[in-house]
Amino acid sequence: MLETVKYLIGSAGPSGFGSKSTAEQVTENCGDLRSITAIITGGTSGIGAETARVLASRGARVILPARSIKNAEETRGRIVTEFPEAEIIVMALDLSSLNSVTNFVTRFHSFDFPLNLLINNAGKFAEKHAISEDGVEMTFATNYLGHFVLTKLLMKRMVETAKRTGIEGRIVNVSSAIHNWFTGDVISYLSLICRNKLSPSHSHYDATRAYALSKLANVFHTNELARRLKQMDANVTVNCVHPGVVRTRLTREREGFLTDLVFFLASKLLKTIPQAAATTCYVATHPRLFNVSGKYFADCNEASTSKLGSNSTEAARLWAVSELMISKGPKAAFDLINHLEF
Repeated sequence: MLETVKYLIGSAGPSGFGSKSTAEQVTENCGDLRSITAIITGGTSGIGAETARVLASRGARVILPARSIKNAEETRGRIVTEFPEAEIIVMALDLSSLNSVTNFVTRFHSFDFPLNLLINNAGKFAEKHAISEDGVEMTFATNYLGHFVLTKLLMKRMVETAKRTGIEGRIVNVSSAIHNWFTGDVISYLSLICRNKLSPSHSHYDATRAYALSKLANVFHTNELARRLKQMDANVTVNCVHPGVVRTRLTREREGFLTDLVFFLASKLLKTIPQAAATTCYVATHPRLFNVSGKYFADCNEASTSKLGSNSTEAARLWAVSELMISKGPKAAFDLINHLEF
């Protein structure tokens, strides 16, 4: 009850910020970002667009990858109109396609830019069961596996940039408190929903559970990557965030009276988009988070994940399965897993 009251009134936590803080407020003391290059996925609308706007306003060069070049150019136009000196570069990227991710990284490297910030923000809530071109359930492919591969392919550039410049690199994975909703065996459920046709006993696709799984996977990715970066002694950190509840285009597939009613009744708990982008911007830029890695943040303060989310064994297990899915394809990976003990 006390935590709910603190949330509603926007009470500041140890960081000095709270649920009512905005992205502009939390970046006031981040300094000049003109030496910073940031990639922000899902930056064409909602939280991602506000994150891009605020970082660009502080001087950062912002790379905007997007499925819709038109939407990305419109976002770029709005930011440049407000901040004429902003450097915004639009590039094509479909996170549900591993081929598209690879092509994006190849093109990014062709510019020979440094890379200081990687904000894995893009998210999808697929109401109906769908399989990506790589054979992966669509929500998981977009929210997790695409970002896993993107981060893997960009890691060398981030480590090199940090070493050359002396500026700490930061990766921010946008997760959700909904990761708490997933229970059960992660790999077994993932294997189930990655089938082209669900078995009769599991014919009803639970979109919310699939979404919760993808957000839990973001938490696992953060924890295991933080461990690996520490082993490498890399000057790069990775943390994940819960942005809060805000009405964005993520809900566009669930428009209707019921959705409208739920959001109206919950309006006191909803954040504005500038408030929802605050935690991402805080974790990406604030000096007090120097050398902080493998943590989970909500309302610009460190928070706790679910018990499952803090399981390092499960995080390592998902990492191993993800590598198999990339190298062998989902079907071969799950066939192999079924014959091995994970």
